Amino acid sequence: MSSRKRNYQWSEPWGLACSPIAITPELWYVGNRDVSCHALKTPDGVILFDTAFANTTYLLVDSLWAAGIDPRDVGLIIHSHGHEDHCGGTRRMQALTGAPVYLGERDFNTVINGTPLTCAEYTYGITNFETFIPDHAISHGDVIRFGGVDIHCHATPGHTPGCISFTFDVDVDGTPRTAGLFGGPGLWTMEDLHTAAQGYRGNRDDFRQSLKLLATLDVEVWLGAHPDQSRTFQKAEHLARGASPNPFVNPKGWKAFIAGIQEKFDGKGW
Repeated sequence: MSSRKRNYQWSEPWGLACSPIAITPELWYVGNRDVSCHALKTPDGVILFDTAFANTTYLLVDSLWAAGIDPRDVGLIIHSHGHEDHCGGTRRMQALTGAPVYLGERDFNTVINGTPLTCAEYTYGITNFETFIPDHAISHGDVIRFGGVDIHCHATPGHTPGCISFTFDVDVDGTPRTAGLFGGPGLWTMEDLHTAAQGYRGNRDDFRQSLKLLATLDVEVWLGAHPDQSRTFQKAEHLARGASPNPFVNPKGWKAFIAGIQEKFDGKGW
């Protein structure tokens, strides 16, 4: 990825529109064609993971409605990390939903003050990152309990200092399965040029340790921070054609994904 400002697709957000995807009756993909957002329905409201770009917030709201979710029923907003493409819409969603916002504590400074770590201006050409104030800091080992669901939080720094990954149980055809989201798989932030621009040193060492941790997790429903990472749309097509068992259940997929990232990381000689 170049550090030059790009004519990224977010500048024409209608091109990123897509229908929501029912991974399970409770767990929905409500992101766009480039960036993932997930909504987990509970008896006490909805947990929303990430908000994507500010310019795509209307797509997120449309997807929530299409998934049968009144956005005002969002009870929590939980973030994977503090980059513009994952939290750019948070200030707007805060105002719309009134939901408390959770973020890894080491990313607080960048979203409150709009530091270069958001990548908004130097990567996306967005000159006014919409700063926001998180309500709760996430630390490693935290468990966020809401609506009978326990969200287990794993600090996985590297992509950003405060990157968090999550595991939680979902019901798939009457069987509890562990869903998992790696909050920041992208290696591009490890390049010298981006490390200098973001002011985050030591991220390669952090990422190396994060991969070791993630490799120990047993995940059956693997979610991507971006849909291409976990082949979200391809799985949705199979599911729409009546595939059985649910193609989103893939106990081997998570470990293969982590191993693939490890191989690419090692190949850089870092």
